[in-house]
Amino acid sequence: MIILEFFKKNKSCSHSKVRADVDFAYCPDCGELVENQWYLVRCACCGVKLRGMIKNGEIVPENHFCHNCGTRDYVIERINKINFIDISYAVLVKAIVHNNEYSYIQSWVDSRTSNYRPKLLKQSL
Repeated sequence: MIILEFFKKNKSCSHSKVRADVDFAYCPDCGELVENQWYLVRCACCGVKLRGMIKNGEIVPENHFCHNCGTRDYVIERINKINFIDISYAVLVKAIVHNNEYSYIQSWVDSRTSNYRPKLLKQSL
């Protein structure tokens, strides 16, 4: 298995060192801010919780049908906080938080109306 990891083309961080009991944390491997998102898979017909898994980047139920009513339809529900009852049914997704907020403060001086003259700093040798 370790040999196959060298041949992967997509070498992205899996954030395996980020604990599951925190909401947000920085990954010690890549330094990105990671948010732990919890999801439940429920039957669309009767609302029973189904065991979920991630398959090809999509959250799907482990079984292809509901064990209670037999339907194949399901609903994915995001939950804010995980409790110990839902832990065996929940799916954990570690998503990177992108912060695109940049703020700059600029100050302008009009040299024609102000008597402020910028001076050079003294250089000590």
